[in-house]
Amino acid sequence: MKRTNSYYPSFSNFFDNFFGNDLMDWSNMNFSNTNTTLPAVNVKETDEAYEIEVAAPGMEKKDFRINLDNDVLTISSERKNEKEEKTGKYSRKEFSYQSFQRSFTVPNNVVDGNEIKAKYNDGILTISLPKKEEAKPRPPKEIKIS
Repeated sequence: MKRTNSYYPSFSNFFDNFFGNDLMDWSNMNFSNTNTTLPAVNVKETDEAYEIEVAAPGMEKKDFRINLDNDVLTISSERKNEKEEKTGKYSRKEFSYQSFQRSFTVPNNVVDGNEIKAKYNDGILTISLPKKEEAKPRPPKEIKIS
């Protein structure tokens, strides 16, 4: 069931447009073009905000970058590891590189871009996108007849 709001026409399509085609293309099964895995993303709506949860265990908060450019929220991460082991006259050097980038369209008439906050805890990056006052649901109001 789609939610509609005649005051904010883009609001009804918020979740449809929030993700973009890659998430809805099930043939990708959450893999990028380079066959590396992309973190799972959940989007929740409350009366006050939208919350994006990104499953990224083993990362640190310094590994993430979050940018809002016009109406596009971009979450990216880059992590490089280098490990070297020396045993006698043999040495082994291993490199690993992990990165991802996800972008979401965020309608500026619904979300207050100046109040977006993020935290990383127990392998989950949580980004809170507060709604503007005019986009929050209002309680029903009885209109008196004169």
